[in-house]
Amino acid sequence: MPDLPFSPAADRNKQPILDALTRILGERGTALEIASGTGQHAAWFAAAMPSWTWQPTDADTHSLPAIASRVEQAALPNLRPPLLLDVMAPQWPSQGAAFVQEGKEEEKFDAIYCANMLHIAPWPTCAALMAGAARHLRAGTGVLITYGPYFEDEAQHGPAAPSNLAFDEDLRERNSAWGIRRLDDVVAEARRVGLALRARHAMPANNLLLVFGFS
Repeated sequence: MPDLPFSPAADRNKQPILDALTRILGERGTALEIASGTGQHAAWFAAAMPSWTWQPTDADTHSLPAIASRVEQAALPNLRPPLLLDVMAPQWPSQGAAFVQEGKEEEKFDAIYCANMLHIAPWPTCAALMAGAARHLRAGTGVLITYGPYFEDEAQHGPAAPSNLAFDEDLRERNSAWGIRRLDDVVAEARRVGLALRARHAMPANNLLLVFGFS
């Protein structure tokens, strides 16, 4: 099998994120991953959590073959082939039939996981992610988990890390629609669709893992 795309950052943070997921998630369930990228997280989490079914997706059609190859290489019964999913699309996934369970009713997910997307996508994707999560999470118990850098209230958490300030500047130079998001703004978008911030976990390299649930 040819060499697959590899993200050093995804490799560094996969275990800290897994450690947090094992504390947050229940014993078993089905997870939908948004913006799977190289598929490294999907393969790692599915291997470590055999009672969880993992559905990788990505909005970039060019990423899907590599994710599919990684899924094939992993050969795990609980890791599904990737699907095309753009959070801005009116239907998830973006091609083919809507999520269904056993060919019958619409499938609801116990968790939706999205890492490192909001700061490298236009701001409207945040509202779209929250709205899609509210539609596709299991009512009452489903959780949306996001991971990445955020700017927080300085009065409560202190000044932003210099590395995050530099990263934000670099992002905005690359694309004016990108940038590290303010946590308060993200929480406000979640609130609009009935989701509330349940937990905030500080992670290595000045990142946060956030857990949203139905309010």
